[in-house]
Amino acid sequence: MELRSQKRLMVFSGSANEPLAEEVARILGVELGGVERSVFANGEIYIHYTESVRGADAFVIQSHTTPINFNIMEQLIMIDALKRASTKRITAVVPFYGYARQDKKGRPREPISARMMGDLFVSAGADRIVSLDLHTGQIQGFVDKPFDHLTALHLFADYLSKTTEGPTTMVSPDSGRVKLASRHAAHLGARVAFVHKRRSSDVRNESSTLWVVGDVRDRHCIIVDDMIDTAGTVVGAADLLKRRGALSVRVIATHGVLSPPAVQRIKDAPIEELVITNSLPVPADALALDKITVLSVGPILAGAVNAIFADASVSEIFQGENV
Repeated sequence: MELRSQKRLMVFSGSANEPLAEEVARILGVELGGVERSVFANGEIYIHYTESVRGADAFVIQSHTTPINFNIMEQLIMIDALKRASTKRITAVVPFYGYARQDKKGRPREPISARMMGDLFVSAGADRIVSLDLHTGQIQGFVDKPFDHLTALHLFADYLSKTTEGPTTMVSPDSGRVKLASRHAAHLGARVAFVHKRRSSDVRNESSTLWVVGDVRDRHCIIVDDMIDTAGTVVGAADLLKRRGALSVRVIATHGVLSPPAVQRIKDAPIEELVITNSLPVPADALALDKITVLSVGPILAGAVNAIFADASVSEIFQGENV
């Protein structure tokens, strides 16, 4: 009797961002795997795969968007179901990693929720995690499994190289993003500046912009961040840059969380363009705003999935800049 073993790629989507998962599957040349998702009357989540997954290399794509706790739990249950159905390898693909901002203790008696998230994925049965532009790279070290940190750096660099003219300064909205701003500046031949801000320790999503360090006068400024939540930080930075003589202000951010009142703030702010990706579903009111541009990370995720499935290098896709 001759036994043959053949690798089988299967891609599944949670309910949070199906259009993105469909794009990834289309690029890979496969159909999304069949999965039945429903909710009991008391809110409990039910998952059932409608086809065999035994021996498969499975990828579960889920963006941690509103309602974020529901979507996290849904992905965990999908992973658990795959584990119990004898899937060979399970990779959690998380374009936006929930609770990533809680990566350290800033005050006594606080949790490190980003670490807990990693524990949940491993306990559920994930053999590998893939995410995009984490809030801090150290989160990779919270998980005792392979953790691929992808980046939209080249996606933004390609777009900006075609749409940017004149003297340009890449601006970090705080001191923690200076390294990211420097990487973007290297691709565009731009200068680097950063905004010093003071954040309230007991109120979420509030900060006070203080001053800007760097050359921004008579220059086109591009603020670089990993996410836009309520937009208070970038709007404050944009106001400050205009007061300091910037010719124009644009913003790029991988994750457009856009919690209210973000869209209204961006609409009223001296921001010419906000460029985000579809790592999270974009609210309808944001899509209606002509100053918001959405780029797709589907090819980035598909490239990573293909490399993992083929046991090839993921870092080579990003020329070593995915750290």
